[in-house]
This record gives sequence, structure tokens and C-alpha cells, in this order.
Amino acid sequence: MCISTISAGYQGPILCSVPSARLLPLVIEDALKIGFTRDRSLIERFLAELEERLVPLDYRQWHTLIDDARHRIRVKLQRAGHILGSVYVEVDVRDHASGETHRTVFSGDLGAPYAPLLPAPKAPYRADTLVLESTYGDRHHENRTTRRARLKAAIDRALENAGSVVIPAFSIGRTQELLYELEGLIHTATDPRWRELEIIVDSPLAARFTQVYRDLKPWWDAEAHRRVRSGRHPLSFDNLYTVDDHAEHEQTVDYLARTHRPAVVIAASGMVTGGRVVNYLKRMLGDPRHAVVFIGYQGAGTPGRDIQRYGPSGGWVLLDGERIDIRAEIHTVSGYSAHADQQNLLAFIRRMRHPPRHIRLVHGDHDVQLAFKAHIEQWARDAGREVEVTLGRDYLTER
Repeated sequence: MCISTISAGYQGPILCSVPSARLLPLVIEDALKIGFTRDRSLIERFLAELEERLVPLDYRQWHTLIDDARHRIRVKLQRAGHILGSVYVEVDVRDHASGETHRTVFSGDLGAPYAPLLPAPKAPYRADTLVLESTYGDRHHENRTTRRARLKAAIDRALENAGSVVIPAFSIGRTQELLYELEGLIHTATDPRWRELEIIVDSPLAARFTQVYRDLKPWWDAEAHRRVRSGRHPLSFDNLYTVDDHAEHEQTVDYLARTHRPAVVIAASGMVTGGRVVNYLKRMLGDPRHAVVFIGYQGAGTPGRDIQRYGPSGGWVLLDGERIDIRAEIHTVSGYSAHADQQNLLAFIRRMRHPPRHIRLVHGDHDVQLAFKAHIEQWARDAGREVEVTLGRDYLTER
């Protein structure tokens, strides 16, 4: 969206959080390479223009955008807990003639509580209108204890089977949270094999994001800071290896597939729509010694969704036009999703001192929006509140 907005002629500032100002240029650079051009000079020109437009704003402070004879419009950024730097936005509009104000809250992507590295999002004091995501509005995630145990169990099975665990993950957010969790599992492990277990990040982009995450340590949560004070390095530890160039990637895929050395591989893309993870899966899905662990949403029609759905029953998937029979173990650990679940989303509404009278649900499959709408309306009836809930476009299905 940022690329298309600037390309369409937008000349104004780009408001964002301080951490996002560090991460956004990396995201844009990658998007330009994949979808627009490999011309380095063009990319550098675009990034230079982007840097000039970025206006980093502190969290929890009102910033006035317009204050004229007619009205005052101001915004406040609040931590959303989705990825480092993510925000939800409060927009406060005051009509000077009437003296009335209307506050709209745009949730963006809200994160799940107890996510590694990130403080949980806190509900705003007030909203008259709430535009709320609904990605997981019909289900509940596993708690952190359960998801850690399930992740550990999948890796334990691979250690027993002399196989590897492949985790498709997006380069920003999920990869860093996984590294944090894996460092914790290695630190507390009593099995000596865990001490020698290789954690491989096969994504140059993920490695760059991880370095920026390290630089953004002041925005980590309290638990992460306690680890650092104790002398641990949750995003940089002895078992961690990164794969850079393509030749090294091909060697790593062949080495793990041929030797069956136990390892955990984190590679993009998160929904197996492309990227280096596809090469690992083409070599490993047919071998029952290996395992695949999905930790994030798998969109309808993606290879990730097909593996997730048909893999446990011994089905097959098309990767690069090639039919691959699935014999590896397939696990889904939903608690590592970047999105809040139904309970978290409802809590975001309930915990406002002055909850909204109008809620518009967006960013969710249509049937999920309908299910979540019913839950909100039930809460409103029980609480004696009047809330109008409307449905936005079915973004996840369309993209």
C-alpha cells in the first residue's frame, strides 16, 4: 500500500511508530525487488524518498494533524502487539462549531497476549466507532504453555526420528518470536541433544529483520529484558545459524535431506507460496522422519493450507507444479499466530471504559465475521449495551 500510494502521487508525510520507521524500509525494499524492479538505482531512489516522508511518532501521545476554524483532527498511536512497531490508531475529530467530538479507533492487526518480545495490546479508554480486525474471530488460540509444549514435542519427535523440523514463517515478526521461544527451550532443556540442535534461519531478509529487532531492544517487553539482564541473548545464541546466498541454501537443503541431521529450519514464505521453504518441503515432505510445523494463518488456496489440510491423512500437494506426496508429520500450533483470537478481540472491546456504539469488522473471512458478529451482539445484550455491528469486505479471501 505504501508503494502504490507514493507511486500514485502522494506527497505528504507517512506517520508511523519509531520502530516501524526502522523496519519499513526493509519491507519496502523487499517488496520492490519481488513485485516491481531489480534495478538498484530505482530502488535506492524510492527508498530515499520514503525516508524523507517518514515521520516517527511516539506511542501514547496525541499528535495534531489539523486545527483550523472548522475542526481539529488528532491521532494517537498505541502498541498493537502484532509485530514490533505495530500500532492501532485513535483518531479524534472535534467540530469547533458544535463542540462535539467523535473518536474512531482503527485496530489494524491486533496481536495475541503473551507473544514473545511484545507487550500485549491494551484497550483504549474510549471509542465511538471501532474498525476491528476479525482474522480469528471464530476461534481460540492455545495458551503459551500449551504451544511451547507442542513445539517442543514436534522437535523431540524429530530428534528421535533423526529428521528435521521445517517451519514456514514470515521474515518479520514470526521468525524473531520463534527464535526467542527456541532459545528458551534450549536454555531449559535437559536432553543433551537439544544443546547441539541447529536452529537455521534460511532467509537473508529474516536475518536483516532479526538484526533490526536486536537494535530495537528498548521496545521489547519486560520478560525479554529480564532474559537480557541475566546474560542470555534471545535473538543471538550459539545454536543459531543463518544461511545467506543461494548456493549455501542449496547445500543446506541437500545436506539435511541426505544426512537426516536433526535441525529446525525457519524459512519463508509463511504460507508456502514461494521462497526458500518450498525447496525444503519438496525434499522433505515425502520422508516420515521429518516434520512440518505451521504457526500462522494459512490462507485458502495456498500450498500451506493444502499441506495443513491434507497432510495428516497422507495426501499430496503441488509445489512448483510438481505433485509431492506428504509423508512427513504435519503439526499446527495456533498459539503462535500474530493475530488476537476471539477472546482477545472481545476483551479489546469490553475493556474500554466507554465501548463503541458502532463496530465495523474487517480483515476476516466472511463466515468468521458472521460468527464474531454474533458473539459481539451476545456480549452487548448481556452487558445491556446498544452496539451496531456491520461487516466489511472479505479481505483475506480476496488477497
